[in-house]
Amino acid sequence: MAAIGNKLYRNTTNRLEESVNFDKQLVRLEDDIRKLKIDFDIYFNGTSKRPPLEARARLESYIKRVSDNRNMTYAQRYQLNALISRFTSYRELWRRTLRAKGEELV
Repeated sequence: MAAIGNKLYRNTTNRLEESVNFDKQLVRLEDDIRKLKIDFDIYFNGTSKRPPLEARARLESYIKRVSDNRNMTYAQRYQLNALISRFTSYRELWRRTLRAKGEELV
């Protein structure tokens, strides 16, 4: 009986650790989106010569990796979807602004 209780405790702690790790990934994702927005703002204001397209591609691949996690709670899924929709709206804004500026995305 004690072995079953110990196994349930380990599973609970593993799930809690996974949940905490995923929360850290969401915080990192939010910070990366904010930093990329700042980088694009700097580029559009003329301070930077090249658009941060490499950083955008890295962020897109990170979003794909994070969204592949199947062990999310509903709150984590909601927060992830909110971050993805924010990134998507920024991406469309950057695409339109680049097009208006006469540059094409690579």
